[in-house]
Parts: sequence; structure tokens; C-alpha cells
Amino acid sequence: MLLLFLVKNSMTQNKLPQVNSQRLWDSLMQMAEIGLTEKGGCNRQALTGLDKLGRDVFVDWCKEIGCEILVDEIGNIFARHPGKDNSLPAVITGSHLDTQPTGGKFDGVYGVLAGLEVLRTLADNNIVTRHPIEVVVWTNEEGARFSPACMGSGVWSGNFDVQQIYQTKDKDGLTVGDELDNIGYKGVLKAQPRPIKAAFEAHIEQGPILEKSQKQIGVVTGIQGLRWYDLSLKGVPCHAGPTPMEDRKDPVQALLPILQSCYQMATKNGPWGRATIGDIQALPGSPNTVPEELRVSIDIRHPQAEVIEEMASKFAESVHRYSRNYSVGYQLSETWRMEVTEFDPLCINAVQEAVDKLGYNHMKMFSGAGHDSLYVAQRVPTSMIFVPCKDGLSHNEAEHASQDDLAAGANVLLNAMLSLAQES
Repeated sequence: MLLLFLVKNSMTQNKLPQVNSQRLWDSLMQMAEIGLTEKGGCNRQALTGLDKLGRDVFVDWCKEIGCEILVDEIGNIFARHPGKDNSLPAVITGSHLDTQPTGGKFDGVYGVLAGLEVLRTLADNNIVTRHPIEVVVWTNEEGARFSPACMGSGVWSGNFDVQQIYQTKDKDGLTVGDELDNIGYKGVLKAQPRPIKAAFEAHIEQGPILEKSQKQIGVVTGIQGLRWYDLSLKGVPCHAGPTPMEDRKDPVQALLPILQSCYQMATKNGPWGRATIGDIQALPGSPNTVPEELRVSIDIRHPQAEVIEEMASKFAESVHRYSRNYSVGYQLSETWRMEVTEFDPLCINAVQEAVDKLGYNHMKMFSGAGHDSLYVAQRVPTSMIFVPCKDGLSHNEAEHASQDDLAAGANVLLNAMLSLAQES
């Protein structure tokens, strides 16, 4: 009997803490009611009244478990769960509560409420970590109402100037600064890093790789690099009927091989190479006139710095070559770049160890999308945890993730944070 007792006691002591799956799901569904759309998605854009309601609900939930609430000058919210030694740097997690105009229930909000569920689980089990733990709501990650995206984390990390951001206007001429005041979330805390040991972000994948691979967890090791371009190809407008093909200076003829080279380049650098042609505009835009100008947006991505540089160089070469071949002028401008982000080995290992202990089916992967962790990783050790989303859909009202997968990701987050928050 004594031996049996010792075995059972050992099993109890070694059992890993688990989140409350139903509570997490219920919280997600309650938040989804704020800005719920007819098609079952969410429209809770940054710094609107609905954003305020979502923030208020989150703050109330955090206060219920004794968290201290801090709000900085760009509206980022920090819910702080004290540790045994609050002079030690915090371990943080979080994401965003704002959505696209036709967004889903899980993009961003899952990372915030998974963090809340971590704090609730600590409270349930009377666990006090050595380091304090904080859950963050970053302001305006989506960039749907105010540009740029990842605004709160961008100011906090030093990439954007807060005074310039305050003057940013939406399409109605309303400014970020005024709208922060209007919703009551322009805090007094400086938007800059305090001592932080590590940062994590749980998120739906927003793509189909985990689902297709039948993996429940993605151990995210970095974020792909990105280049955005605007390309203008200029030809000579002429009548579609009388003008022979060989006598035309047609920008469409140059564009076709340029686009084909983009797609071939992405395929050659697979499985992570990406090329997207998001917008094409023909001017003057008449069905019986060869265009005078084509305006095209191009998005190129890859998770290896040397590869995306090579892709960018070859893209520029193809623009030059085919424009010359078809006797059209061109102007190519890079409008935005996102450098390859490599996450911190300490944080990646904490996630990997948690996954291994919990026994979840998983894979290592890169993030194809940008997240607040892109900027956070520039200042503190960071990693991310992905869970599958149905059909890879996100930024879509049909966005969906299963309760089991969401709980699994939160369990990984909980145990990864605990492992670092308990260390010296």
C-alpha cells in the first residue's frame, strides 16, 4: 500500500498543469459577441467604441483574478500577475483584440485570451511564479482603420514615433491620438520596454500547413521576410483594332513574363517561397485601348534572408529585361520591407519542451504573416505558438479553430511560460 501511495503521489506531483478548455472557449465566444457580424465573424476595428468594449471586458476579467492593469501612451494594456520577486523581469504573452472589417473570432484575440487563461489557471492552482507574468493587448495590430499595422508594438519597440502616430488619420479624418482619448485608453506609461525576460504569442496559423500536415501545434522559429513593390509599366495607348501586334508598345505584354518569373521564383524556392500579385490597374482602363500604364503591386516572401535578397534581385532583373524586350518604360519602387525575424532559442526551446512533455503532434515552422512578435522580438527574447485554423482561412468571417486545438496551444503557452517564470 505504501508503494502504491508513493507511485500515485509521484504521478500527481509530475502532472503538468492544464488550462480550462471550456472556460477559454466561452471567453472567446463572449468576446466574439462584441462586433459580431451577420456571417459569424467580427468587426471590432482599432480605437472604435467596440474596441473599447472589448478592452473593458478584458480588463474586468483580469481584475477579477487580482491583476494590476497598466496602460501606456499608445494604448497597449499590460495585465500583471505578481511573482515572488517582482523586481525580476516579467515573462509576457499577448496579441491584439482589434479585427479586420470582416475578420474572424480568433485572429489575435486567441493570443490575448490564451494569456488570460494562463493567469486564471495560475490563480486556480495557487501557483505563484518567481518572475511576474504579464498579458499584453497590443494596439491596432491589423492596420485596418489606421495605418501602419502593428502600431502599438511598433511604437513600444521604437520603430514608430508616438507623436507622429498620434497624428495618423483614418478615412474620416479622425486621429489616433484623439480616438485614444475618446475610448479612454491613452495611458501615462511610456510606450517602451520595461525589464522583460521572455515573450510568447499564441496565434492561429492563418494558413493551411498545420491542418494539411495533421499537426496540432506549430513551434514557430521565426517570421518570413517580406518585400512590397509598386510597379508602373508605361506603354503607348492605341486602338485595339487597327494597330498590329508587332507595332505596339503594350505594357501587358511585358507584365505577363514578369509575373510568370515571380511565380516560378517562388516555386523554385519552395516550400516557403511566396509571390503574390495583389492589385493590377490598367489606365485608361478601356476594353478597346492598349493601356498607357499598368500599376501593379507585388508581395515577395521567404524565411531566409539570403534567399529573399536573391528573389528581390532577380525580380528587379526580370522587370528590367522584359520592359526592354517589349519597349515599355517602367518605374519600380519598394514600398515596405519586413526583414526576416529569427526567434530566440531560449523561447523556442521552452515551447518545444512544453510540447514534448504534453505529447502533442507538432512541427517546427515559420510564420508566413507578420505579427506583433515581429517588433517585440527586436527588443526581447520571443517565440510564437501556432494552432491550426480550418481550411487555413483567416481575415475571413468563416475563420474557425477547434476547441481542442485552442486548448492545446494554451497548454503549451502555460507550460512554456512557467518553465521560464520559475527560473532564477
